[in-house]
Amino acid sequence: MGMLKVIEVLAESDKGWEDAAANAVKDASKTVDGIKSIYIKNFEAAVDGGKITKYRINAKVSFLLNR
Repeated sequence: MGMLKVIEVLAESDKGWEDAAANAVKDASKTVDGIKSIYIKNFEAAVDGGKITKYRINAKVSFLLNR
């Protein structure tokens, strides 16, 4: 394996934290090639009227650097 780089991203979903993580990878892959893993640092949720309205994550995405 070559050298990896790590970036930090924020993502959200109205469905759940797993969907927020999938959104993070999907959106990051639009500008970054070779994503290898995602590490979820923090989970957060927005609440309105006693219900969760947005699931948010703070994640680190690692990807292989091109040579």
